[in-house]
Amino acid sequence: MIPLRDSLPSRSVPTITILIIIVNVLVFLFEISLEPYSRNHFVEQYGMVPRSFQPSSLVTSMFLHGGFMHLIGNMWFLWIYGDNVEDILGRGRYLIFYLASGLAAGLVHLTFNANSPVPTVGASGAIAGVMGGYMLKFPHSRIVTLIPIIVFFTTVEIPAWLILIYWFVIQLFSGVGELSSASNVNQGGVAWFAHIGGFLAGMALIKVLKTHERYRFRDELHW
Repeated sequence: MIPLRDSLPSRSVPTITILIIIVNVLVFLFEISLEPYSRNHFVEQYGMVPRSFQPSSLVTSMFLHGGFMHLIGNMWFLWIYGDNVEDILGRGRYLIFYLASGLAAGLVHLTFNANSPVPTVGASGAIAGVMGGYMLKFPHSRIVTLIPIIVFFTTVEIPAWLILIYWFVIQLFSGVGELSSASNVNQGGVAWFAHIGGFLAGMALIKVLKTHERYRFRDELHW
């Protein structure tokens, strides 16, 4: 299932969401402009390597990506869910929310992979936080989703709470399954527990951070 868009138009320009996307794209373009040795060094320096953990990497790793599809997938999800969360939080609180979700995601990943030498990169932990916040604030929003049926594709509208819970369950089962693999420490792959930590952090933070008064009726009506 591939989410295409949600049914809620934002009421303001999602400035921070757009800036985050631009920064991620620019950093990725710089990353791929490097020759292989320098690129590997760049990723090791600014990605989060649990075994040689540097606190600053919790932030810098959020703006690195492992490939075009990694970047496109993350930025697409951020664009779908980020504008409405930014709408209700406002730009300043939204930026705090995004970074805090990413920090929480990184710390959870570090907890479960403390001895890993593999650099962790990507914005998916922070974006998972945005998704968690979106689920609580807009559970009955409809997500237009592309679904393959054998050799055909169709689109259906799925309630946000359903598709986001489905996504979270996949992350949870995948993360638990990976723990049972003795070889996962020394391999690359998906940082499942970063997704889980970010999502739960987003749910908690959206409850703590106040929304704009003019948007609260949207929460009460569950648009």
